[in-house]
Amino acid sequence: MRLIDNTLEYLRESLSNYIESDICRQIYQKLERGNYKGEGEFVEDLNDDEMQYLNAMLEREINYAKNVQHDNRVKELNEVYELLF
Repeated sequence: MRLIDNTLEYLRESLSNYIESDICRQIYQKLERGNYKGEGEFVEDLNDDEMQYLNAMLEREINYAKNVQHDNRVKELNEVYELLF
């Protein structure tokens, strides 16, 4: 059984909201196929286009989580966001 890090689980859930985008689907599939030990390992596996897309998407998702006061989601998504650049 493959275990997924909590942070990556929140990321996967957020990505599923944008799955109609080709680059989002690419990132989602990479996350699904990979056996990443954590968000740092996942971010290292992203190319520049994926990082830029994820940067913009995470900004929106983090702001939404702040607006609905979902503090844990903000914290977890912010962990990935801070690693991007």
